[in-house]
Amino acid sequence: MKKLTLLGISGIGKNGLSARGLAAVSAADVLFCQTKKHVTARGFSDFLSMDDIYDAAQTYDELNELIAERIFSSEGDSVLYAALGKMVGSALFEKLSDRCKAEGVELCMISSPGFSEYALDAMGICEDNVLCIKANEFPSDINPDIPIVIEEVDNPLMASEIKLRLSEYYPDSMTVFLAHLNDDLEYETESFPLFELDRQKKYGVDYVVYIPAVKWTDLERHGVNDLMKVLYELRKPGGCPWDIEQTHESLKKTLIEEAYEVIDAINRRDETDLCEELGDLLLQIAFHAIIEEERAAFTLRDVATEVVNKLIYRHPHVFGDVKADTTDEVLSNWEILKRKEKKQKSQEEAIMAVPKSFPALIYSTKVQKKAADVGFDFSSAKEAFYKIPEETDELMRAMNGDGDVKEELGDLFFAVVNVARLLKIDSELALHAASEKFADRFINMERLIISEGKNLHEMTLSQMDEYWDRVKLI
Repeated sequence: MKKLTLLGISGIGKNGLSARGLAAVSAADVLFCQTKKHVTARGFSDFLSMDDIYDAAQTYDELNELIAERIFSSEGDSVLYAALGKMVGSALFEKLSDRCKAEGVELCMISSPGFSEYALDAMGICEDNVLCIKANEFPSDINPDIPIVIEEVDNPLMASEIKLRLSEYYPDSMTVFLAHLNDDLEYETESFPLFELDRQKKYGVDYVVYIPAVKWTDLERHGVNDLMKVLYELRKPGGCPWDIEQTHESLKKTLIEEAYEVIDAINRRDETDLCEELGDLLLQIAFHAIIEEERAAFTLRDVATEVVNKLIYRHPHVFGDVKADTTDEVLSNWEILKRKEKKQKSQEEAIMAVPKSFPALIYSTKVQKKAADVGFDFSSAKEAFYKIPEETDELMRAMNGDGDVKEELGDLFFAVVNVARLLKIDSELALHAASEKFADRFINMERLIISEGKNLHEMTLSQMDEYWDRVKLI
């Protein structure tokens, strides 16, 4: 084959082809068409169809591969393939284009307006900024601010998938429009709520869905882009005085509080609260990002870029060819890559990189881990445990006047954290659980005392201990 011509057809039939299209058909040695089962293929009886491939293929990738193979294995210097709708930009077009370049075949493209143009014209829609999407090439993100037209909704499963994707942005009750060709090659249009998109009686390659533009403030569901839009409005001149005044420094306390509220929702296993609290935490991240965006330093997209690149780099066992079958291997690789990424040449640099703003128990654990990375560690939790009574004795001596009480108390905490780390127990969570347990028991003790007509303030410690022991048995 020396030349491949790709011809688009969209609801006009063979008799409606342009002069250039008709000339290409006449000049071709071999004629293929996508299908003969569709109304637009009238008059294409002399074409070889791909209907059998469509019936046999399990995936779009397999379908495109089989179509390309049939075209390039055909005999004849000039081959023409007529396909429904627009081909430019499709996965099949890219495959055929690459194959032509690889084999030195001349590629000629005779485009069609596409089904969407005919459908929009039939609906009387003349907007210039309509986003056209192929049903099987739905983008990862869409902008509801502009109208959208979706071509080639050719089966109920596809319609269901589109409905689910659209429901991430639009209300289920929103009116959408479905246009399709009738037997007279004219478009008919019907409208219904979005949730009924996959409940229609018939679908086909000429079926086009139109979704009008919706103002972002009228949407029921929102994405991160909408969050940024809200912050832009709040921070701009004339916006909210409080939001305009906020800085990184003023928001630090709130950031910490929101993180702890997320933890609290997780501990309570409250999914509703967790969703809300994660939103509050996301707001803090977006707030800090927009402050830097106003300074032309970086944007939230830059923040996302940093973390995505970091995750790809630190997961070579997923995105590369590194082998890591266990969690320990993954964590070991993570630390090695982290040090390489941050250009840390010594363990001193690794320890100095641990943020001193961490809560004390977390900071202690992190520092111990950095030392353990080079073997400066106890061999087991049991061996580390013997440091606890040693530090306890030193604290007692300090309390008796021989030493610094604050320093020795810190050493005791450090020894306990070391044991927790070697037992693979989070010391922060363990202490929090113990404190919560104490609080619950104290509350129950007081309730028991009150139920028996007594008052905590009028009791001795030994009397309260009796009630404490009773509560522990409950």
